[in-house]
Amino acid sequence: MSLLITDECINCDVCEPECPNSAISQGDEIYEIDPNLCTECVGHYDEPQCVEVCPVDCIIKDPENEETEEELMEKYKALQSA
Repeated sequence: MSLLITDECINCDVCEPECPNSAISQGDEIYEIDPNLCTECVGHYDEPQCVEVCPVDCIIKDPENEETEEELMEKYKALQSA
């Protein structure tokens, strides 16, 4: 499952550089996560790095983009070979 940034985001800029897949970008009002690029850091780290650094805990699992650990690993492998 990819992650989602809620409207509690304060645009502090700390999450974007932490994402190894460049899945986080500035949206119209808050940062956004591209579900096609988000692997929850599977293949890179044990924990999602954006969640680790977020000072307001506004990054949650996206209920509309559920994926298993295996699916996230397959996405990671596909992104690495692209």
